[in-house]
Amino acid sequence: MINRVVLVGRLTKDPDLKYTPNGIAVATFTLAVNRTFSNPQGEREADFLNIVVWRKAAENVANFLKKGSLAGVDGRIQVRTYEQDGKRQYFTEIVADSVQFLEPRNASNAGGGGRSNDYYGAPPMEPQGNPYGGGNQNQRQNSNQGYTKVNDDPFAGSGQIDISDDDLPF
Repeated sequence: MINRVVLVGRLTKDPDLKYTPNGIAVATFTLAVNRTFSNPQGEREADFLNIVVWRKAAENVANFLKKGSLAGVDGRIQVRTYEQDGKRQYFTEIVADSVQFLEPRNASNAGGGGRSNDYYGAPPMEPQGNPYGGGNQNQRQNSNQGYTKVNDDPFAGSGQIDISDDDLPF
């Protein structure tokens, strides 16, 4: 059986982070996902889907996503049932295996500060320089330390390679 869901949408409110009695983090949020067609009035409708995410991913979602954030969710559909007033209730939700943060951290902040290349959940990157030229020539030379040029022969001068059959992958 296959139960796979992939969604891209915007959060309708800030995620709600809670912890189980055993200390496991769980975050819930609602994702608004636009439909691919318009209604008879020409308006695009959206589906509002309840998302549940567990453990470290839940803490990351709570720390870095907020109302209006664009997120991608990969997970599965789950239906829970419970009794309320003698009547069985069904609740459908998406249990996320992973949540991708699809916008820069300050994308929804009008005139907000910060670096424009900070992405949710991603560690800060060291400056890499311009890959298309320009910048400091010495910086680009130093960034290649420890690497062999493509046209350099790593076995030049040794004549033979000492390798046993046990080291071969086939």
